[in-house]
Amino acid sequence: MSDSILRALELRLALAAICLAAHTLPAFAALQCMLPSEIPTPRAVKSSLAKSVRREAIAGYTLALSWSPEYCAGRVREGAFQCASANRFGFVLHGLWPDGRGGSWPQYCRPAALLPRRVIAENLCMTPSAQLLQHEWAKHGSCMATRPEDYFAKARALYGELRLPDMAALARSDRLSAGALIDAVARLNSGLPRDAMRVRTTRHNRLSELWICLDTALRPTRCLASKKGVSLSAQLKVRPVD
Repeated sequence: MSDSILRALELRLALAAICLAAHTLPAFAALQCMLPSEIPTPRAVKSSLAKSVRREAIAGYTLALSWSPEYCAGRVREGAFQCASANRFGFVLHGLWPDGRGGSWPQYCRPAALLPRRVIAENLCMTPSAQLLQHEWAKHGSCMATRPEDYFAKARALYGELRLPDMAALARSDRLSAGALIDAVARLNSGLPRDAMRVRTTRHNRLSELWICLDTALRPTRCLASKKGVSLSAQLKVRPVD
């Protein structure tokens, strides 16, 4: 058997294992996720301007979760894997971002090659866009690790530890507030205080993202004032998973 055929067989076996593993992800992550038969290839992401490159000390991190139903609303042609397939997603990982001091952050710290297909396959049910994975590695990951495998392993570990409440029940509530969502998350995660979370919404008070603030050891910590979110009393609407 030729080397090329062996490599193709190994990749298929690896993808099959990843597909099987996808069904054991926490329910809030992927209610249903099946990898495509062909892993998409992203476009290269480059910092077009020298001033976009910022190499500075890391003072903490943000784990940003995006509420997929809100992102997908109205996106008929965009994000086919995430929004226009049989897959069903709740909270997905937008990214793990290094933070600096005073509202600044490091970014585009080194050139970022295209992600290997295996790395994309390993993370596509967590961040269901090959292009977003490429962007996160180029902009943020390049400041945290020399290899994308290491960067995404950190993100997966943090993401996989989180437990989130029954979002279908919250979506049915007509009296939900940002503080109530934060309280529900805090109750399920020992060591995650309320002041380590921020809720982001659209202009119409719909849940967009949940941000978790971390210290330099990747432990939950109080969010800085520069990490903006809506007030705890703000009304919150949750678009349900279709």
